Amino acid sequence: GQRSGSGGGGARGEGLQAGQRCQHGLFRKGRAGGWPYALGHRGSTMSAAKGAKIFKTKCSQCHTVEAGGGHKQGPNLNGLFGRTSGTADGYAYSAANKKAGVLWGEDTLFDYLLAPKKYIKGTKMVFAGLKKKGDRNDLIAYLKEATA
Repeated sequence: GQRSGSGGGGARGEGLQAGQRCQHGLFRKGRAGGWPYALGHRGSTMSAAKGAKIFKTKCSQCHTVEAGGGHKQGPNLNGLFGRTSGTADGYAYSAANKKAGVLWGEDTLFDYLLAPKKYIKGTKMVFAGLKKKGDRNDLIAYLKEATA
């Protein structure tokens, strides 16, 4: 049986209830019981489905993600991971964004999305940021799928 307070479960968290993490914190049983439930930056779970909702409400006014999608107030984000800031073809970036030379990946996006104006001083991006780590992880999970 599962010990109280231990997180329980053995390899890949067998015996866990939905939403519980294994004793090592590496796996988490999803609501539907699927394995593995990915853990993101700084140890919190990542949900692309939740990230899609965040993108729709907070990002889609200015950004698109699909291949060949047009630029809006912000650039199309397709191919974002592994790209250097300020380099998407056909978008007029701020000098600060071009000069920053940020290589976009999970870590850089996690920090950038907290407070874009502090991360790249002089950026024209008006978004205030996402304070909750979980929201940033979920958005990154969605972007990894949607912009690949």
